[in-house]
Amino acid sequence: MEQPNEYSNEHEDRDGVQGTDPNHAGEGAGSSPNRSAEGQAAGDEPAAGDPSADDLIAEAEEVVASAGAALEQELEAARKESADWQDKYVRLHAEWDTYRRRMSEQREEEKLRANEKLVGELIPLLDDFERTIAYAETNGEAGLLEGVRAVSNKLFGALCKTGLEVIDPVGEAFDALSAQAVGTVEDATVPDETVAQVYQKGYRMGKKVLRSAMVTITSGGPKREKPETEE
Repeated sequence: MEQPNEYSNEHEDRDGVQGTDPNHAGEGAGSSPNRSAEGQAAGDEPAAGDPSADDLIAEAEEVVASAGAALEQELEAARKESADWQDKYVRLHAEWDTYRRRMSEQREEEKLRANEKLVGELIPLLDDFERTIAYAETNGEAGLLEGVRAVSNKLFGALCKTGLEVIDPVGEAFDALSAQAVGTVEDATVPDETVAQVYQKGYRMGKKVLRSAMVTITSGGPKREKPETEE
């Protein structure tokens, strides 16, 4: 009984494998790249429902137009507010000018009224002077002295009502702010620069010196102690 030829079978098996149709075998391997390319090409196309480029551009233009309109409204509101503030400033400036002019006129009127009041207080003194002169002409110098003294007292009283004060610093320390020294006298019994005599009285109204007093001051006495300054 003949044994099968193993070499022959193996050779046939190899030939059978090698004899496979290369075109048929390549169908499985070659089909994958083509299908992948088709899938990629299909993926580049927009899916159903996705916005197109025109839609995106239109939407962007709509957003820009809306923002521009809102900005224009804000700008217009700012212009209106600026115009309102400018109008208020012009009105306020005009009112301030009117107020300053009115206050200036009011001060002038107050000065005029003050002068009118002072003159009104002094007018009766003119009558008194006229009567005094007439009396002196009729009765001589004795009557004239009494009449002039009475007129002087009345005039001084009228001026004191306006706030007038007399500067008469006899025996006080010399104050250059309210008095003017016109001479010196020797006196060792009092400190230096003591007012010895007032040649002409001074006057002040409030803190303002209307006229300095004309005085003589002493010298030759002890040095005057400086007043203590308040801390």
